[in-house]
Amino acid sequence: MNTQNPEQIGAAIRARRKQLKVTQKDLAMTCGTGLRFIVDLEKGKPTCQIGKILQVLQALGIKLQVSSPGTDAGQGEKL
Repeated sequence: MNTQNPEQIGAAIRARRKQLKVTQKDLAMTCGTGLRFIVDLEKGKPTCQIGKILQVLQALGIKLQVSSPGTDAGQGEKL
């Protein structure tokens, strides 16, 4: 998935969480974040802290790839 904004990242996180049948509260506890953070993240709040976002992505098994301009999207650095 090629995400362009915080709303798309939030939607991907929400979809994966629901696929795993995990509540927002349980995800927050697993990641060591507050429930409010998970709610804001899933809504696409642009000021969410990147470190916490990475914790949530890892907990859900979502991989993040970063590509430099001019590279093939599938060939970016894996984080």
